Amino acid sequence: MTEEPVRPLILTLAAPSIVSNLVTSIYNLSDTFFVGSLGTSAEGAIGISFVVMTAIQAVGFGMGQGTGNAISRYLGAKERDRACIMATNGLATTLLLGTLIAIVGNIFIEPICLVAGSTETILPYAKTFVGIILLGAPFMCSSLMLNMQLRFEGEALHSMIAIMTGALINIGLEPLLIYGAGLGIAGSAISTVICQFISFCILVWQIQYVGITPLSPKWLRRPTRAMVTKIVNGGLPSFVRQCMLGVATTLLNEAARPFGDAAIAALAVVQRITSIGNYVQIGIGQGFQPVVGYNYGAKLYKRIRAGYRFAVRTAFVAVALLGVVTFALAPQLVGLFSNDAEVVSIGTLALRVESFTLPLTGTAMITNFLLQTTGRMWRATILGACRLGLVLGPVVLVLPPVLGLLGVQLAQPVTDVITFLVTIPMAWSILRELAQEEREGR
Repeated sequence: MTEEPVRPLILTLAAPSIVSNLVTSIYNLSDTFFVGSLGTSAEGAIGISFVVMTAIQAVGFGMGQGTGNAISRYLGAKERDRACIMATNGLATTLLLGTLIAIVGNIFIEPICLVAGSTETILPYAKTFVGIILLGAPFMCSSLMLNMQLRFEGEALHSMIAIMTGALINIGLEPLLIYGAGLGIAGSAISTVICQFISFCILVWQIQYVGITPLSPKWLRRPTRAMVTKIVNGGLPSFVRQCMLGVATTLLNEAARPFGDAAIAALAVVQRITSIGNYVQIGIGQGFQPVVGYNYGAKLYKRIRAGYRFAVRTAFVAVALLGVVTFALAPQLVGLFSNDAEVVSIGTLALRVESFTLPLTGTAMITNFLLQTTGRMWRATILGACRLGLVLGPVVLVLPPVLGLLGVQLAQPVTDVITFLVTIPMAWSILRELAQEEREGR
């Protein structure tokens, strides 16, 4: 981590993350594809459930980034025992938080679905799907957290195996439960929970026998202020970013609701398709993060700056190429997931416009990872929240009332451009600070 050339090192770490993220994207798309055959309202329920999924992901990513950041720094500083303590306490806390989500979520399931933008026709499907998904929250949160820990340790290949196994099983199991067992949308949710539990079990095994920080009761400690501070500093930006993703989905669903189930379903389809580009950027960022953590702990700041520039360029080019494909084939891609002509029409324009702006978001994402891993918590939190709430909120309030449905379709692309402009001064400031720390030998 501190000696190999930075560019091939980032690519080596990013490749398994990109593959596992793309498989996760296919896994999400399979939900949309199979559920879409049950009707437009059922397909809209997938968009509503995304709000709940982001709450689960917020805990998983927040705890994973918080503990993983600390683990990579401890390992870079040759403090393995402290890394093991962080890993075990992270899992125990995440299981507890996931259980709380499951209980509270099921108690308030109907208001949650309504606040998320559900119409009366979508609501029965949403309640069924979301209720089952919430039951798997403890394992889903913990699976995401363990996956992050392995990646921060530099074991991205093993995390890829666990995620891919669960996703591939889901692709086969989902149609069996939906159609073969006649469970409808409930079959999709049950398949998701089963496969997430399988991934969780594999990840626990890998942490024990492959990872650098095995789990054990002997590492359990009463949480100290220092431990909580490290987790919050490393994880709060990811937690807020994922919460803002739920806010963004809610805002867009609410803006689309006056235009009917087709508009909500179209946004859900577009969100799943563009997630491919997001997952590529995230994979590159996840390949960059352990390099930052280890080298920041070892005070090798020049390697971090070189890695940042390479990661930003790579993310932009990769997603720009993908954008060419999604723009050219937008009607066909949306049509794969819905035979409703209105859904295809609305989704095609939204996908084509976002194909232009999505490459810009890689700069914000990589910068956010750099700020987060080097402990710039507040700047990372603000930047992470921009695209998914701080900027999107005002845009949604302004554009749809003025432009109608077109305003809903343009809301995310306009937000992407504004967020990119906010990113530039933040990127400049963190690179300047790292250069200053290098000169001062800190």
